Amino acid sequence: MKVGALALQGDFREHLAVVSRLGHDGVEVRTADEVAGVDALIIPGGESTTIGRLATIYGLMDPIRDRIAGGMPVFGTCAGMIFLASGTTGADQPQLGVLDVIVERNAFGRQVESFEADLRITGLSNPMRAVFIRAPWIEKVGADVEVLATVEAPDGGGEHAVVVRQDRILAASFHPELTADDRLHTMLIDLAEER
Repeated sequence: MKVGALALQGDFREHLAVVSRLGHDGVEVRTADEVAGVDALIIPGGESTTIGRLATIYGLMDPIRDRIAGGMPVFGTCAGMIFLASGTTGADQPQLGVLDVIVERNAFGRQVESFEADLRITGLSNPMRAVFIRAPWIEKVGADVEVLATVEAPDGGGEHAVVVRQDRILAASFHPELTADDRLHTMLIDLAEER
């Protein structure tokens, strides 16, 4: 199976290393033809505004939307989740609008407030260690979106969704590629193998 990682900015190489560890062909994706040639796509963490602007410049917005509409599984992490979302609580930025959620960028604070937590994720038998770096959370979830994990806001402001699934779209606020736990990547590959 060929799993692409959108390689415009961010930590796509780490995701591709996970794909290789799982025994699949991981490829960097930067063109519409490369989008067309993968069975699943990972949109990595990085800087969501930059990813969106570069995807617009390189003509990737519609090709990615079309593949997702056609059933291609996609996994967005951190900035990748923001890029997939229908909107943010802040200023407008280029987004695919394919995941029916509203995201708050840098919701947990600045870089120095990054943290790790053990998350219980629906569908996984044991907790997953999650690395949150300038992470977003989901402020609003659409009717067709399944919340798979939540985290308590640091100010005691309640639980916020940090892992969601909508059909073949999987998104997480954190960076699973920075740990040895490959279960969310395996979930993406399982979605691709179901097609």
